[in-house]
Amino acid sequence: MQVTVKANFNKQTKDSKKELIQFYVKGEDEKKQELSQMTREVVELQIEGVEEKLTCEFSKTTKDGKKTTLEFIVKGDTSAEQSFNFYKKAGSDVTLNIVESQMSIDEFNDAHEGIEYKVDKDGTAKVADGQLTLDEYQEEDEETEPENVH
Repeated sequence: MQVTVKANFNKQTKDSKKELIQFYVKGEDEKKQELSQMTREVVELQIEGVEEKLTCEFSKTTKDGKKTTLEFIVKGDTSAEQSFNFYKKAGSDVTLNIVESQMSIDEFNDAHEGIEYKVDKDGTAKVADGQLTLDEYQEEDEETEPENVH
């Protein structure tokens, strides 16, 4: 399922837990049945004229007398490069294409793998034995760099 609407890219906010984007829809597009059917689903968002797509949870739809507000939670592993051109459109009117994703909501919410660590009282982080240190990484990187040839 997919739907295309004219919308105002109202805002993008990010905190330590999630990234939220919000669009305002007015006029006939507010009445599109697909908007309510896709709420609480994982979707791909694309703005006309922007190559990148964002994978999001279609969090909620709210209506008042003037507009319909669409809120999306962006998938945590979206790269900054991937989202930069998308967010340049914030504050402007856009043509928004919302396509239902093949990803389930459970897959979307799965935490990604990371490095386990503990933070000491002095604020330093301790990782498990066997992890590569930054110094070791830099040494390894220097060893693999090709020599300059003139």
